[in-house]
Amino acid sequence: MNPDFIMILTVFVLAIFVGFEVITKVPPILHTPLMSGSNAISGITLVGAIVAAGAGGGVIATVLGLLALIFATTNVVGGFLVTHRMLKKFKK
Repeated sequence: MNPDFIMILTVFVLAIFVGFEVITKVPPILHTPLMSGSNAISGITLVGAIVAAGAGGGVIATVLGLLALIFATTNVVGGFLVTHRMLKKFKK
């Protein structure tokens, strides 16, 4: 096996465990700030997806970049809609 692949897979698995632990420890009252932070991360994903789609690395890379762009955009828009709806509940 390729050592680079093993390293990337190890980082990915560790990120899953750390992400799960962080998310499960957040109280419900902090959901809105967490959603805003998640939107910021998805914004970074949007930039990466645009770079991947336009890098010219072949048809598969372009299609995967386009799919990543669609999914990240959906995540950002949905997150902002949920955050806006939750914040609207606190207004008088």
